[in-house]
Amino acid sequence: MQMDLIMIIGLAAVFVMLINLYQVVSLKSKMSGGLVGKSWNLMILLVVLFAAGYSILPFLATLPVETLRTIVSLILFFGAIYVLITIRLIYGIIKELSS
Repeated sequence: MQMDLIMIIGLAAVFVMLINLYQVVSLKSKMSGGLVGKSWNLMILLVVLFAAGYSILPFLATLPVETLRTIVSLILFFGAIYVLITIRLIYGIIKELSS
C-alpha cells in the first residue's frame, strides 16, 4: 500500500473515530437512563460503525467502483442517522432542562 494523501487523511479519520469511541463509551457510565441513556446506546453503535467504516478505507482502492459507491452511500446514510440522533438528543436535553 502506497502512503498518499488519501491514506493519511483516512488514518487521521480512524484515529479521531477511535478517540470518539473512547469518549462515548467513557461517558456511558455517567448516563442515568431515560431519553439520554437510550439515545446514547444508539450513539455508541453508530460510532462503532463509523470507526469500522473508516478502518476499511485503506482497502477500498482494490474494490470495484459499484461496491465502493455502495459503501460510501452506507457511510453517508449512517452519518445522517447520527446527526438526527444527536439533534434529537440535544433537543431532549434542552426540553428536560427547560421544564
